[in-house]
Amino acid sequence: MKKAIALEGRLRGCRNVVTLGARPNFSDYTAEEAELIRSAKKIYYPTTFYADLFDAAGIPTFPSYHTYKCVQDKIKQTALFELLQIAHPRTRVFYGKRQKKGIPDYFRFPFIGKIPRGSAMGRGVFLIDRPEALENYLSQTPVAYIQEYLPIDRDIRVVVIGGSAIHAYWRVAPTGEFRSNVALGARIELANVPEAAIQLALDTARQCRWDDVGIDICAHQDSYVVLEGNMKYGKEGFRAAGMDYVKEMERRIENGEI
Repeated sequence: MKKAIALEGRLRGCRNVVTLGARPNFSDYTAEEAELIRSAKKIYYPTTFYADLFDAAGIPTFPSYHTYKCVQDKIKQTALFELLQIAHPRTRVFYGKRQKKGIPDYFRFPFIGKIPRGSAMGRGVFLIDRPEALENYLSQTPVAYIQEYLPIDRDIRVVVIGGSAIHAYWRVAPTGEFRSNVALGARIELANVPEAAIQLALDTARQCRWDDVGIDICAHQDSYVVLEGNMKYGKEGFRAAGMDYVKEMERRIENGEI
């Protein structure tokens, strides 16, 4: 059986995948490796840089080019949610000193400030409850990404791969912590994940054309809202559920599901 070709190391360990690595210069690939890439029916995990190039060259990728366009970019994700009318906490982006001075005109304390690009695992998320906290946040980012504060102690992570919800779980924040990231000590609970939240995640992934994403959702005022999409999600949920991520991806590649 001909093996699939991947660049990033996400599928390293899959018996039916050859991982070439991501080289900063395409000329760094050997002639044999370059030909494997050019002749591949699909490239898996091509990296943000090469996803653009493969899309231009007409080479399909997994995840999709559209998925890579929104990796760790909260500003772009929010704009896309608003365009598609996907339920999302009230959010506004402020540029420059003049716009930032108007933040209290749009949001009342407390509210959330986030580092809008490149942050993950709960890092770069601030609970802003007074003017001094706002000043501290603004000193750390040139662009202010401000979001309404939702008084929740848990959210739901739904992992969507190739249009299917692979698994879902609650992330319960530890006492005294407003963030529900597992990296910050949140507890994983597998039971009683609402079907409505899973369906919202599936609909969001389909509309945004994301085919490999962990979508975070919370309950708010008797409905569900999408917090963000995480394209570099961790494997803790798979382990807690007793799922073998490598074997799951092997099977889906072999069956042509991704």
